[in-house]
Amino acid sequence: MYIDIHCHLDVEQFEKDLGQVIKNAEQADLKVILTNGTNSDSNKAALKLAKKYDLVRAALGIYPEHAHELDVDQEIEFIKKHKDEIVAIGEVGLDGIDKTNFEEQKKCFQKMIDLAKELDLPVVIHSRKAESVCIEMLQASKIKKVLLHCFCGKKKLIERAAKLGYYFSVPTNVVRAENFQSLIRNVPITQLFAETDAPWLSPFKEKRNEPAFVVESYKEIAKQKKMDPEEVKKSIFMNWQKLF
Repeated sequence: MYIDIHCHLDVEQFEKDLGQVIKNAEQADLKVILTNGTNSDSNKAALKLAKKYDLVRAALGIYPEHAHELDVDQEIEFIKKHKDEIVAIGEVGLDGIDKTNFEEQKKCFQKMIDLAKELDLPVVIHSRKAESVCIEMLQASKIKKVLLHCFCGKKKLIERAAKLGYYFSVPTNVVRAENFQSLIRNVPITQLFAETDAPWLSPFKEKRNEPAFVVESYKEIAKQKKMDPEEVKKSIFMNWQKLF
């Protein structure tokens, strides 16, 4: 009864063998795969995948780097039109690696937050190199249903977000990433999810990531929390039921 709360099934790395990837996930006992849209084409693809495969759910959003390229309002109308076919708004947020269009990112992100509140859906957050600004905007908006994907903020910021009731998803590269291992230790199990971010962040070097590998995140959560693996599975499934 595993859940991969964040991946990207529509990308070219899965074009040739997505059917087998889904079969692998089923054999690994996954019950939910949440694929996240990043732009207009990606959002359309996410909807199609959710219709095609029983265990796939769709989140629709605008990735920060696409904020200045798209007609954001038009994409919001598209998302509203398909609101009954999705379980979250994502992937949205801010990326501070290249701040050339950072103001456009912030405007787009605020609209995505407002959309998630309007539709009463969880929002899946990308916050690379902009963790503090993301938390400030989320807190100011008073949105409650927040999932911080691959969060790399410092300990005090993690504690602040946890106190606000936000959830965190732990990627599969946690097996060799101390920052994510520390996050597990500092966030209650009642606010944790596991993710692959497939096809990236694989737990196995030189190997493409895929949803079936989310089991590795579960193992590391159990290890860091000193919990029985079955209890971790049950806890995360309960988190899914509460947030989604």
